[in-house]
Amino acid sequence: MFTPAQIEAFSNLKTPFYFYDLDLLRKTLDQVKEYGLSKGFHVHFAIKANFNFRILELIKEAGLGIDCVSGQEIERAIEAGFSPDQIAFAGVGKTDEEIQTGLNHNIFSFNCESLQELEVLNNLASEAGKTAQVSIRLNPNVEANTHKYITTGLNENKFGITTDKLPLLFDLLPSFHSVNLTGIHFHIGSQIRALEPFVQLCEKVNNLQDLFEQKGFELEHINLGGGYGIDYEAPDEEPFPEFKSFFELFEKNLELRENQQVHFELGRSIAGQCGSLISKVLYIKEGIATNFAVIDAGMTELIRPALYQASHKVDVLTSSKPEKTYDVVGPICESSDTFQRGIQLPEIKRGDFVAIRSAGAYGEVMSSGFNLRERVKAYYSDDLNQ
Repeated sequence: MFTPAQIEAFSNLKTPFYFYDLDLLRKTLDQVKEYGLSKGFHVHFAIKANFNFRILELIKEAGLGIDCVSGQEIERAIEAGFSPDQIAFAGVGKTDEEIQTGLNHNIFSFNCESLQELEVLNNLASEAGKTAQVSIRLNPNVEANTHKYITTGLNENKFGITTDKLPLLFDLLPSFHSVNLTGIHFHIGSQIRALEPFVQLCEKVNNLQDLFEQKGFELEHINLGGGYGIDYEAPDEEPFPEFKSFFELFEKNLELRENQQVHFELGRSIAGQCGSLISKVLYIKEGIATNFAVIDAGMTELIRPALYQASHKVDVLTSSKPEKTYDVVGPICESSDTFQRGIQLPEIKRGDFVAIRSAGAYGEVMSSGFNLRERVKAYYSDDLNQ
């Protein structure tokens, strides 16, 4: 993953920092283009996963659109050069101001998540003299078999409209003259490694599309959301997910109408493996039964382990000594500021460099200023390879 020249360059940089392997990102995007875009699928990158401009530049060059969940994300996408007709806007709690931002830019689609939101959108669009393009987010009640904090497609999740509300939706839509229903939208969860939940999703989509047609609504597009996961345990063995199987699944199982578009909103699967958090060892603290490796990166730089017990592989970049057992912990005054417990690593000392892998998605974007910590910088393989 890291060349000797890159590791040498790290010694001249203030830690902690994010490092992005742009060559790996390009290879990942090539897979998305080969197995997704070339088949006519439309892929929107979930900008909530990473809004770094250098990352967005390559994603734009590859021909992807953007999936946003806030007004500021819409503005960031526009600033990064994405066309408004490439932008989908999801989110269960859109403010009036955020809706107006989307209307002002004439974005591709508002993914509406409740009947009341649809009503508000209709009123705001009417006041602005515009017609909003709308995709209704439906909750298909599909179990994604992922962490409870990142499942989104069950009946009791806060996202989407449950199918029992569909009769009311069908009654209301004809009275909303400033929205144009163009599609239906789904998202069942994140970090989904098995393909079976997506097969179940296709079955639900097919049935729901039949129902919409029976009620007189023809759909221009189906938006399947994202959620495809990555291998956090062995990132070098699987530097990007199996996109071929993923996209072929939908080719095989979706019952599409003529000229109907299929859209996806992938984030982690595109950017996750290209980013690492580089940190330096501050202290080795020997407890009664535990060796603590205290590093200068913490939950302020990568909150996933503290937030929902996520596991990131830790690599030691500057030691090849025999292994010892360590808890790798950060400097923040919280017991949850722990990256790994009881893992085998080459014996490390103060000043060694470690890399916390698979941090290209939901890493830098979720960093905070807790403990008045400085926001860390990002560096790129294109620059450090020179």
